[in-house]
Amino acid sequence: MRSIICLILLIFSVQFAFAQQKEPIEVRRVPAIGIQIPEADEKELETGLQEFAKTISQLKLKQDKFTASLLPDVLIYYKAIDYALKYHEFFHSEEVASAKKLLQTGRQRAVDLLEGKAPWTTQKGEVVRGYISKIDGSVQPYGLSIPENDGLKEAKYNLSFWFHGRGEYLSELNFIANGKGFFPAMPALKNTIMLYPYGRYCNGFKFAGEVDVQEALAAVKKQYPINENGIFDRGFSMGGAAVWHFAVHYPDFWLAANPGAGFAETTEFLLLDNETLRPNWYEKKLLHLYDCTDYASNLSNLPIIAYNGDKDLQKQAADVMEKAMKQEGIPLTRIVGPNTGHAYHPASAKIVDSLLEREAAKGKRPAPKAFHFTTYTLKYNKMYWLNLDALKEHWEKAHVDGTISSQTITLKTTNVLALSLAPEVLSTVINLKKPVTINIDGTNVKLKQPSVLSFYLENGNWVQGTAKSTLVKKHELQGPIDDAFMSAFIVVKPTGKSKNELFDKWSKAELDRFLILWRRQFRGDAIVKNDVDVTSADLSSNLIVFGDEESNKFVLKIKNKLPIKWDSEKIKVGDTAYSSKDHALVMICPNPLNTQKYVVLNSGFTFREASFLNNAKQIPMLPDWAIVDLNTPPGPVYPGKVSKAGFFGEDWKWKSKQSR
Repeated sequence: MRSIICLILLIFSVQFAFAQQKEPIEVRRVPAIGIQIPEADEKELETGLQEFAKTISQLKLKQDKFTASLLPDVLIYYKAIDYALKYHEFFHSEEVASAKKLLQTGRQRAVDLLEGKAPWTTQKGEVVRGYISKIDGSVQPYGLSIPENDGLKEAKYNLSFWFHGRGEYLSELNFIANGKGFFPAMPALKNTIMLYPYGRYCNGFKFAGEVDVQEALAAVKKQYPINENGIFDRGFSMGGAAVWHFAVHYPDFWLAANPGAGFAETTEFLLLDNETLRPNWYEKKLLHLYDCTDYASNLSNLPIIAYNGDKDLQKQAADVMEKAMKQEGIPLTRIVGPNTGHAYHPASAKIVDSLLEREAAKGKRPAPKAFHFTTYTLKYNKMYWLNLDALKEHWEKAHVDGTISSQTITLKTTNVLALSLAPEVLSTVINLKKPVTINIDGTNVKLKQPSVLSFYLENGNWVQGTAKSTLVKKHELQGPIDDAFMSAFIVVKPTGKSKNELFDKWSKAELDRFLILWRRQFRGDAIVKNDVDVTSADLSSNLIVFGDEESNKFVLKIKNKLPIKWDSEKIKVGDTAYSSKDHALVMICPNPLNTQKYVVLNSGFTFREASFLNNAKQIPMLPDWAIVDLNTPPGPVYPGKVSKAGFFGEDWKWKSKQSR
């Protein structure tokens, strides 16, 4: 029998520095340890799971594309039950019956697939499916509602995301069984598939949860005919927060957005819980990653219908976004449920639905001839026909006012070093077969090659072409540390031992902690390899390396090629040296052995247990590098006392002057 040997609460007694609390705090575990289910039920499920595994093994032996493409639809059921048993994630007694039902459904799918059948692929109504994630190779579920009346025949479906609310008990088991989060009172849009992403549990659909949304959509597109111009961005509560973040970061992707309640930034929202956030200088900069108010200018061409109950404290999200949008000259349509708290009022739901149907009838708005684009990071670097390729300085506001008049494209930039224009989109608003004038920051740029629409700043002048190939921050290679966990990564485990016992104990504890928290919070088992087993093929993934040159052979291989140097005596950070005896270096930078991918030293994702209690606090807590004082034990906020931290320059080199 799998016995529960863990405490109900995981307690940390540390200073909560991020919120400047003076007293030690207790942090409850998320998700909580579940209940002990009856031994007979546990044994029945384990036996059934063993039989299920045998059929899955048979399926894996088949080499045909049909089986391989549909195997994730089977594996989601195995994982849901396996995780619930292995990690004590039965939270209520009725979940046992759900597990038995899911086991039956999963085994039936496996038998059907073994026989070359897959009846669920043509099923109408609600159906749960899965995909294999590029991030860690884990299988992830997603829910669908397929219209019963398939009157489209050869036409394509519109698709509406519905992002679920916060649910600390939303295990895979509960998500598949009944937790997708759409409200029964809300009518379905016509000829529209509803897509309910799991989002890898309860992270506000950020980080790996954000990638889950993209991967789930890609999976759906392989299985169903989807209208690329008919995709809606919708959700409520935590899901409403997700709507705002996807709207401002991908504004040209959606037909319309419908955020319900939720939050749109961190600092003001936390005041609702009487929590005052006092971030240090780099934490304040990193708030720009997901603070949607900072990106309000991007919403000028996207229909947004915001909903909240009149008595819902989370109306604050629409309040702050309305204010930010008004400053950009953008109105916000708001529907308010009368005498309603944190819920969707049935009459209001019908109004929202009718407004969305109206937008669907009009169709997605075309790319505009004028817009105002804002970003703080090349992670989110494009809108319509404009791509930003390099910034002067990350985490400072970058802005472009773009207009097209006749055959002239005028761009006014702030904090931009290189940009390009997307011809496939640009051709819809200007005739590229005729001569085009490009004016950037008041100067006409001479077009030596009309087909080349890339430009960069050289000696204060904009010129056509791309800058000389050097190592620079760019889209998907811009940091901070947390960015490494939004694409494929491999954890490189040390096989040796450092002579520095304090560091060795800390680094190995941080590795163990990361693997546990990745599984709990992002619902996958990270791929782990020993340092001696890393191959050239592994260099195509981000490498998350723990240890030092004595304990980890991969660190020894790259140590002298990294932007911060250290030896057994000191870690040299600019003009300051820190003792290696009781300090550790945490860092992200391009891997010297493949500069198109990251290497991370001694860190997992940087928000820790205290952030799990509120989705608005699931934000980056460390920048590109940090020096950690090991005399202070790790806690639920930081990996120790952060003595110093900062960002690398745009060339990924040490930067002496940090803009604050």
